[in-house]
Amino acid sequence: MNWLFYHWLNAGQRELLTQSVSEEDMQKLIKFLGFFHDIGKATPAFQTKKSYDNNASLDEELIERLNRNGFSELRVSGLSSPQKSPHALAGEAILESDAFNIPASVGAIIGGHHGKPAEKHNLRIQLGNYTANYDQVDGHVKDPIEEERRQEEKQAWQDTRQRLFDYGMNLAGYTEAGEIPEVGQPQAVILEGLLIMADWLSSSEWLNEDRSKPLFPLIGLDQGYQDIDMTSRFKNAILTWKQSDKWVPQKVILNDNTNPYFNHWGYTPRPVQLAMTQAIQATTDPGLVIVEAGMGLGKTEISLIAAEQLAYKTGRNGFFMGLPTQATTNAMFTRVLEWTKFLADDEGKKLQIDLMQSKRQYNSEFTNLPEASNIYEQSENGKQHQTGSVVVNSWFTGKKSILTDFTVGTIDNLLRMGLKKKHLFLRHLGFSGKVVVIDEVHAYDTYMSSYLFKAMNWLGAYHVPVIILSATLPVKKRNQLVKAYLKGKYGLSYQNQLIAKDGWETTQAYPLLTILDGPELKQLTKFDQKNQKSTHLYVQRLNVNDEELVQAVTDKIKQGGVAGIIVNTVKRAQTLAKAFQQNQTMGDTPLMVLHSAFLAPERSKQEEKLQRLIGKDGHRPHKMIVIGTQVLEQSLDIDFDVLYTDIAPIDLILQRAGRLHRHDIQRPETLNIPEVFVMGIQAPYEYGDANEAIYEKYLLMKTDYFLQDTVTLPDDISKLVQEVYDPKTDDLIPEIGESRIKLDKDQAQEKQRSKVFQIAAPKFRLKSTIHGWLDYDFRNLNKDEQSANAAVRDIQETVEVILIQCTAKGQYLVDGRSLRDVSDREISEQVIRLPMAITPNAAVITKVINDLEDKTAEYFDKWQESPWLRGSLALPLDDNLSATLGNWRLMYSEDLGLNYTKEDK
Repeated sequence: MNWLFYHWLNAGQRELLTQSVSEEDMQKLIKFLGFFHDIGKATPAFQTKKSYDNNASLDEELIERLNRNGFSELRVSGLSSPQKSPHALAGEAILESDAFNIPASVGAIIGGHHGKPAEKHNLRIQLGNYTANYDQVDGHVKDPIEEERRQEEKQAWQDTRQRLFDYGMNLAGYTEAGEIPEVGQPQAVILEGLLIMADWLSSSEWLNEDRSKPLFPLIGLDQGYQDIDMTSRFKNAILTWKQSDKWVPQKVILNDNTNPYFNHWGYTPRPVQLAMTQAIQATTDPGLVIVEAGMGLGKTEISLIAAEQLAYKTGRNGFFMGLPTQATTNAMFTRVLEWTKFLADDEGKKLQIDLMQSKRQYNSEFTNLPEASNIYEQSENGKQHQTGSVVVNSWFTGKKSILTDFTVGTIDNLLRMGLKKKHLFLRHLGFSGKVVVIDEVHAYDTYMSSYLFKAMNWLGAYHVPVIILSATLPVKKRNQLVKAYLKGKYGLSYQNQLIAKDGWETTQAYPLLTILDGPELKQLTKFDQKNQKSTHLYVQRLNVNDEELVQAVTDKIKQGGVAGIIVNTVKRAQTLAKAFQQNQTMGDTPLMVLHSAFLAPERSKQEEKLQRLIGKDGHRPHKMIVIGTQVLEQSLDIDFDVLYTDIAPIDLILQRAGRLHRHDIQRPETLNIPEVFVMGIQAPYEYGDANEAIYEKYLLMKTDYFLQDTVTLPDDISKLVQEVYDPKTDDLIPEIGESRIKLDKDQAQEKQRSKVFQIAAPKFRLKSTIHGWLDYDFRNLNKDEQSANAAVRDIQETVEVILIQCTAKGQYLVDGRSLRDVSDREISEQVIRLPMAITPNAAVITKVINDLEDKTAEYFDKWQESPWLRGSLALPLDDNLSATLGNWRLMYSEDLGLNYTKEDK
């Protein structure tokens, strides 16, 4: 733990830990925690535990050794309730007792080192109610000889703990308990995370599963402490474990001769990029940076340069970028990997990266990295790939993933900073050492935003630099983010410390850079935009049925062009696609459909195909129609000649419009003017049940009202977003009162629900401990990562299945390949989530899982022997790629994805 403090933590983290104590005193405390974390094992309750594999002879031998060395009459299972005193809790109770009297804020760290701190009231009852768990004896007996023997047993345990305490205190450099300092809650969380990391590392026998690289192998029963060269054992383990280098951020040089944009990407920055980078460079104590600018302006590049600047200024050496979806995460991983390779090459380092999303094992860029063959299998030729100087360290997996230096992941990974979940301390430890970038921040609803604001509280408490990117950010959310960070960094008194110009809370300038430099809020509102290209969109409402829409679209691209149709539900996308397929006037016009109900490989292929055809420098077809859902809003850099979209909140309409005339290319003459057709407005302030079920009617009404016939991008973006999201404009819209009441009620309920599993904001008083920090940590949240992700997104869990066609001729993937000819990995990729309509509640989910388990056991009994397929559920399909599940008929097609209809019973 001491080595990790000096050589793994970065300067920013060490500065956080030494805010109220000197570095020397913190080092003493680090040693104290490392030595005493398991003192609760010096108890009868622990020493009489059965070994993990129920090895009776081993248990008897260990008990016999204790009997011979002063602990007479000790027996396996000789206590009535040893489970009431787990060793972490026992260790805290011992150290906070009158015998040793260490501070409660420090004791709580001992009590929580297995992932969850004790509740305060547990400590009061431990030593009194469960005396035998600590001293082997409980109460008094009348026989004086028996009483004397019992007192000797009790004394033996107490003397042992006293000797351990004296030894540990001397090792740490303390002479008495009064020298041990209290620690604040944020410091305690980081110390707990560091203790857990040190405990897990020192408990690792091997670096990898093939046991070729030993770390701390188990010690034989015939060896004693004196028989082992502990220094060599430690040194060899650390040298084996330290598989990569630490990033050492360099000062960003920005002058007439040098600019980082050219060094990294070979281009001269736009005036907006340059101005923002210069403003960030001028900060002295940077905390929060919010970049608001139009789509395609280069916000990602601004954020990556800013990450270098802020890492250097704040002593950080890690990086995390969070995005809304797996698709956006995969796309961003490519860009961050390229940037990380530049840093690695520039510094001559081997830097460590991780892709934090549930399907990362299918991302070839990730798995092709050195040592990234993952736990399932090696690469095809049996050797690990060797590319570049960016690597993956196999020790940093599971809950340890966030400890990786460079990370790209779905936003759930950040939101879960606020979720009561065992071992949360590791997540906080990982984030405390990074620069954090949050992209597409406007995409998070009230429930998710509640977790986001809580994460901002804690990032502020750790002084972590945060960069937020958005093209369509409401003023209210911007102010909430600023205040959440300030509250975390300065406590409830932040309002007294804030230095800002009047009017900062209502600024609607665009582009806009907002910076917290210490307690000072700065805003850059004026930029050189002489060469900025403006796009004038022409907006029309289109209230037609599906047949009329098909005719309108085909007529529109009669002379050529690419039409994009973005709708709000998968069902609607599939229905429209069928309507186009059945229309005689389509001819040979290519039709592509993209939504979340495709198999993962099929969706990836569709996205790659779209990029090749209508992405930047794509080989555009003469004519084409693309139908998709919200997945088209964010993840793909594609270009439509004309756009049709279902009504949605204004920020999403504008995001969708960002795919219209995106690139500077030659277009069919009839489509030179960018047009947006807004569908779903059935009558004044009537948008249909499906649209109003997905988006608040209040936002649809305001979007409908303020969306004018002409929109200029990027000039009108902020103005439109603020008009729609500002409650002060409600009075302009008749009949909005009822929708406003519903919005307020729904948002209040979402906030209330979000707090059920949410940790509290940081407390700064020195005696504010981490006791009870994770109380109400319900078991289902610890079940798996999927459950935790669902908790912070407020989404219903669904069932994931592998689609396999089972016919009289054999078993096939849906693309026609026989299972005999494909690897287990390829089979495991054929996953899809069942629609929520099929699994509406826990009872139905349980029944569906049971049914699918029976089918899987019947058709694919060998799957349990495969590391790729173990635990997977199969949904067998017939010759027509369809299946019945309960009252539902499901059908999969390569063109439309998974479709479902309810059958009458």
